[in-house]
Amino acid sequence: MKRTLWLVLLALLALPAHAQQANNGLALHGAPKYPADFQHFEYVNPDAPKGGQIRLEGLGTFDTINPFTLKGVSADGAGALFETLMIRSLDEPFSQYGWVAETVTVAPDRGWVSYKLRPEAKFWDGSPITPDDVIFSFETLRDKGHPSYRSYYKDVVKAEKIGDREVKFTFKDTTNTELPLIMGELPVLSKKYWTGKDFGATTLDASIMSSGPYKIGDLQQGRSITFARVKDWWAKDLPVNKGRYNYDSIHYDYYRDATVALEAFFAGRYDYRFENIAKHWALDYNTPAVKQGLIKRQELKNELPAGMQAFVFNTRRDIFKDPRVREALGYAFDFEWSNKNAAYGAYTRTKSYFDNSELAATGLPSPAELKILEPFKGKIPDAVFTQEFKVPTTDGSGDNRENMRKATELLKAAGWNLKDGKLVNAEGKPFTFEIIDAEPMFERWVQPFLRNLERLGVQATFRIVDTAQMQNRLDDFDFDMTITVFGESLSPGNEQYDYWASNKADVKGSRNLIGVRDPVVDALIDKLVHVNSREDLVTITHALDRVLLWNYYVIPQWHIGTYRIAYWDMFAQPAIAPKYGLEVVDGWWIDPAKAAKIFDVQKRNR
Repeated sequence: MKRTLWLVLLALLALPAHAQQANNGLALHGAPKYPADFQHFEYVNPDAPKGGQIRLEGLGTFDTINPFTLKGVSADGAGALFETLMIRSLDEPFSQYGWVAETVTVAPDRGWVSYKLRPEAKFWDGSPITPDDVIFSFETLRDKGHPSYRSYYKDVVKAEKIGDREVKFTFKDTTNTELPLIMGELPVLSKKYWTGKDFGATTLDASIMSSGPYKIGDLQQGRSITFARVKDWWAKDLPVNKGRYNYDSIHYDYYRDATVALEAFFAGRYDYRFENIAKHWALDYNTPAVKQGLIKRQELKNELPAGMQAFVFNTRRDIFKDPRVREALGYAFDFEWSNKNAAYGAYTRTKSYFDNSELAATGLPSPAELKILEPFKGKIPDAVFTQEFKVPTTDGSGDNRENMRKATELLKAAGWNLKDGKLVNAEGKPFTFEIIDAEPMFERWVQPFLRNLERLGVQATFRIVDTAQMQNRLDDFDFDMTITVFGESLSPGNEQYDYWASNKADVKGSRNLIGVRDPVVDALIDKLVHVNSREDLVTITHALDRVLLWNYYVIPQWHIGTYRIAYWDMFAQPAIAPKYGLEVVDGWWIDPAKAAKIFDVQKRNR
């Protein structure tokens, strides 16, 4: 018996590296939910009819349909042109299932991953998707794509073809547990199409070759774009795509700002709206179409981390290098008053980079968190260990004198004093800075903040810039303060490097807008990326959250734990909604009878 077992073990060891167990799916921690013979995701209707058009809004402009590069502003919906090796499910924290790839195989030590491509996978011109295309895609995105790809793929040392339909990626770091799933998200590009073209340049080539569910149907630069469903799409009957991509076309019209876009929605110019302005939601939907039930409104609770929407300091600027200054300015933001007067009490103050989820740090550090944090004593604020982080609060009356007093004390301790009503440093230089954003809707939040800053002696201004200029200035870190969202998932990992890592602080186009250069933050991200269990991931995320919060890199704003959506009543939707996403574009469909009624109403309104 022992001899037989030994022979079996020897035989297993003698197998080639790629002869490990091939699977239809992969989970970051544990096993994926859906078995190899699953027929469709639970949150779709596999019998959903195809047809009709959904019209959507775009804000600002666009000048490229390549969503993978730093240059240009990509058109909304351009991702539908492309496919990935695997696709993420929306009812699990982080699991993937085969799309272009038929199966995925991961080394026992996670030192490599291989994907066997489906024999039927092909581009729109009928040519097969090959390992050469996959390797070309990886190398092109790494070398010429957005800088974030270089960060994601930095531990991939080799991509090689190991069979007619199989490609293998070898990693230098076998403890980066997320890497196999990161490679599963690799967009597949056509080597034949892109060879000889400048991948890093903007492009509006409507004849672009790809393999996704939609092609370019019509394109008016900066004004509108229409995606037409590929009727003979090779992947339409795969389990991961059953019940999805149901519209014959998806059309985006672009508007100058959110107010103009809302007026266009009520006029029937487009069909579905994701509402992110509380004032609009509270006051502006009192229209005949809403009262008559022609426009439906819904608030759908979600279970996703809210991320961090905030006023963001550019710590590359000398005036923002001192954390006491950053903390002081936070006292000038009276959230409670603004929430009541500008948003009708709709929002919750954000208190964590991972709010609205189990990943948010609360209270004092747990014993498990302390075990992670204690080696960094003396390198992080002492308060991390002794106090619960709290954002400044007020009673909402507009009288925040106590907060102003605390801010003044902090500024004075940092070397800033009032002189003739102006805050100046020891050299007499005034404290002045500019806040930039592309959204005029933020002005009603920013102006009260500016008034409070003025009471402190700070000379701050707010400038609205166009979408393209905004993107360029963020890419070049050419700003003092801005408003942005650091989005988070249920499985934070390698993207945290792009957000906070020291080696990203000078990489143009990175998401390290703040300019964080902290060896402790770097070390915590390393721990997070190399975690082996969900429990440890949550613990390390709590520790990272605390260190970021206590360094006052941002002034947290607000979030809401629901999706606010409005749509003309022409759609049908699956009985089960995904826990971790909103599948209106990918999973809803047109109800012909409802659509006929709505079309008549919209036609009369024009």
